[in-house]
Amino acid sequence: MDERYTEPKYATALRAGLELVGWIGLPIALWPHSILLAIGVDVLLIGVPAVLQTPGDKSGTVIAVPGWVTIVMVLAELAGAVTAAWLLFPTWAAVLVGLLALTCCGTELPRWRRLLAA
Repeated sequence: MDERYTEPKYATALRAGLELVGWIGLPIALWPHSILLAIGVDVLLIGVPAVLQTPGDKSGTVIAVPGWVTIVMVLAELAGAVTAAWLLFPTWAAVLVGLLALTCCGTELPRWRRLLAA
């Protein structure tokens, strides 16, 4: 992978914002039903991507995985954000989060192509 590639700041900010919606929203939505599930979902959404990384995608790889695994993890993060939005937010806000997640997929395409090419 090209080490000189720099992801646009808007793509990083959009993905990070949606990740926060999932990281915070899903445990809040799940807590009344299962405390273990609420904690587990954050372990999956935060812990797994922190440990499994595609070499060259970000600095410092703990456990190397192929690019498609990173793409699946990003899609899981986006799905978590959309799910949390539909469980917690008014309809208009959930629709907005869904549209932002679709936009994020578009802004991620150059990165995903690079990850799949490695």
